[in-house]
Amino acid sequence: MSAEPVLEVRHLNSYYQQGRTLFGQKGKRRQVLHDISFSIAQGEIVGLVGESGCGKTTLSRTILGMIHDYDGEIIHHSERPQMVFQDPYSSLNPSRTIGWILEEPLRIQGKLSAPERKAEVIQMLERVGLGAEYAARKPHELSGGQRQRVSIASAVITRPRLVIADEPVSALDVTIQAQILRLLVDLKKEYDLSYLFISHDLNVVCQICSRVLVMKEGTIVEQNTVDELFDHPQHPYTRQLLEAAE
Repeated sequence: MSAEPVLEVRHLNSYYQQGRTLFGQKGKRRQVLHDISFSIAQGEIVGLVGESGCGKTTLSRTILGMIHDYDGEIIHHSERPQMVFQDPYSSLNPSRTIGWILEEPLRIQGKLSAPERKAEVIQMLERVGLGAEYAARKPHELSGGQRQRVSIASAVITRPRLVIADEPVSALDVTIQAQILRLLVDLKKEYDLSYLFISHDLNVVCQICSRVLVMKEGTIVEQNTVDELFDHPQHPYTRQLLEAAE
C-alpha cells in the first residue's frame, strides 16, 4: 500500500448553531468536534468507532463539506470523497430508476457520452452483484441488501479515491452484512479505493479495517492498528467498547 495520503485532517474543531431565539437572534454555538487529527493513506481502510452521538456523523459531514462552521484543516489530495449511507432507501431517489440513479454522477462528471454512460451503468450493476435488468427497477422494488449494493455502485462509479461509509451494514442481517463487507473489500482492491468506515460495531471493524480511530464526546481518544487496539487497548473507553463487543 502506498503511503501517499488521500485525506489529512489537522486540528479540526467543528460547531453547530443551535437554532434561533424568539427574537430572531442566533442560538448558542456548540462545539461538537475537538482537535481531531488523522490521515488516511491511499488504499487504506480506517475505521471510526464510538457510541451514537459521539460526533462520527458530524466528522463525516464536515469532511464532505456539508458543515461549514469549523476551524483547522481538511486537506483532500484528490476530488471530494463519495458517501455510502446507512439507509440507502433514504439516499436513493424513489421516483427514478436504478439506471438513472447510477448514471447521474456520470452526467455531472461530464466525461462520457450517453452510450458510454449507459454501458458503464450496466458494467457497474454487474460488478456489485446485480444484473442489467436492475437498471429498469426503482428502489422500492429492491431488498435492503440490493439497495445497499446500488448505493455502493453510485459512490464508486466515478472512480473516487476515497469513500466514506457511514454505518453501511448496520441495518442488514448478518449474512447480508458479510456479503456487503466482501464487496467493499473487493472494490477497494479493484479500484485502489480508500475508506473511512464508520461503525459502532468493533466486530465489523475488525473484519475490514487496518487501523481504527476511537471517538468519545467529539474527541479521538485513541488511534492504532486493529491488532494493537484489540490486543493492547490504551484508553478506558476503548476497553469498555471491546468488553461490550465480546
